[in-house]
Amino acid sequence: MKKSLMALSSVLMLGSTVSAQKVEFEHYTLNNGMHVILHQDNSAPVVITSVMYHVGAKDENPERTGFAHFFEHLLFEGTKNIERGEWFKIVTGNGGTNNANTSDDRTYYYEIFPSNNLELGLWMESERLLHPVINQIGVDTQNEVVKEEKRLRVDNQPYGNILAEVKRNMFFKHPYRWATIGSMEHLDAATLEEFQAFNKKFYVPNNATLVVAGQFDPAQAKKWIDQYFGSIPKGAPITREKFVEDPITQPLRARYEDPNIQIPMAMVSYRTPSMKTRDARVLDMISTILSDGKSSRLYKKMVDEMKMALQIGAFNFSQEDYGLYILYGLPMGSNTPNDMIAEFDKEIVKLQTELISEKEYQKLQNIYESQYVDSNSSVEGIAGNLATFHMLYGDVNLINTEIEIYRSITKEEIRDVAKKYLNPNQRLIMDYVPKSDKAQN
Repeated sequence: MKKSLMALSSVLMLGSTVSAQKVEFEHYTLNNGMHVILHQDNSAPVVITSVMYHVGAKDENPERTGFAHFFEHLLFEGTKNIERGEWFKIVTGNGGTNNANTSDDRTYYYEIFPSNNLELGLWMESERLLHPVINQIGVDTQNEVVKEEKRLRVDNQPYGNILAEVKRNMFFKHPYRWATIGSMEHLDAATLEEFQAFNKKFYVPNNATLVVAGQFDPAQAKKWIDQYFGSIPKGAPITREKFVEDPITQPLRARYEDPNIQIPMAMVSYRTPSMKTRDARVLDMISTILSDGKSSRLYKKMVDEMKMALQIGAFNFSQEDYGLYILYGLPMGSNTPNDMIAEFDKEIVKLQTELISEKEYQKLQNIYESQYVDSNSSVEGIAGNLATFHMLYGDVNLINTEIEIYRSITKEEIRDVAKKYLNPNQRLIMDYVPKSDKAQN
């Protein structure tokens, strides 16, 4: 479901450039506004049915955070024609698997079946959309499930609150300021009617993208899609308020005491633009230069040579409206978080004042070619990419063309984007320390 913070900066790295075949697809929109994308792949006898809804944590009432993630669980409870507790039995009993995940921007559900079960997958997803049973039993059950997930993944997880604390201290108007998992107090206080209203507003065909990918007959798939989804009524148009953050012009400082850690973490973060922008892709590349692999600048310097860090990372956490560029590390020995931040700054200044070498530039190209191939190496990956590029980027064909953007990024752009966003007066320094540690870092 969610990647740990420490894993966000890890990517597959190969030494030579590889290429991928163009992803072929067909897409159209039903009369009720549901967008449909079909990708045929006969290399294996499997088929994926997935639905992405344009609803995430940012669409919640500030007094009812956690609804979007809660629905990720709640909508497996059952439907008018699928009894409570039967969803997973039907899937596994027919040789399939399923899952779902939530972000601040969208919620995604999918089933993977043997190819002869496409109709079953479509029927189940249409049931989730048209006939969900949202009752007090289901709400109470999933409330306990979500609480346990929060305990395991956040409350009792070392460094589990890092991203939530960074967001809380870098967004002041935008709903990105709260954690995706939300507040348990808000969920406890919510009424059944509030959950039902949330479903009625956001779980409508005109707020959804359906993807079918794998081995299937397109003509038959279209008939089933029209049969199961075509008659679902269109929902009321969804209007979203646009939240614009004021620029950060003075350094921010925050402190968080984590009872689950013994080593303080060095952490700095910069607010960055939407993932749809070219600059966001350049920031991706800057992350790769700094911390992707043992030959990256920060790892080689701070872990191998200076031996001042147990772990180091830089990543561009970009989303639909804004992003965060985060650098973090665990100090070793007598080194402090401030010592590490000083080294971060030195490497950023180098990026801002010197062009990267031709060798580094070619390495970047190889890495992004490899990532592109890897992201489209499975039908499951392609299905998710097709839905994401359509819903969040507004261009489904980016599945084929986004790599051209990365290929066209120049050394000069890398320097200029580092100058534009990664400056001391534009950032948050987070003192992320053990709960018992009252000393200055």
